[in-house]
Amino acid sequence: MKRAHSRTLELIFARPVSANVRWSDIEALFLELGAKITEREGSRIAVVLFGQVQVYHRPHPRPTTDKGAVASIRKWLESNGVKP
Repeated sequence: MKRAHSRTLELIFARPVSANVRWSDIEALFLELGAKITEREGSRIAVVLFGQVQVYHRPHPRPTTDKGAVASIRKWLESNGVKP
């Protein structure tokens, strides 16, 4: 895993939940883990990873992800054995 992806993973698992995680970095991490990302209506995307589909809303106009989404992503990754 590239250093940038490792850094993103560390930010996702940071306590307290970080508010400075760029959404583009999270998408790049998903792709690195082997995900397929498809566009949905509006700003939504479907992430197919671990044989599961999760739907997320791309943040806008700011590039950073809200804390609730980061916590949700952390829980999903953790439940599938991904840790920093």
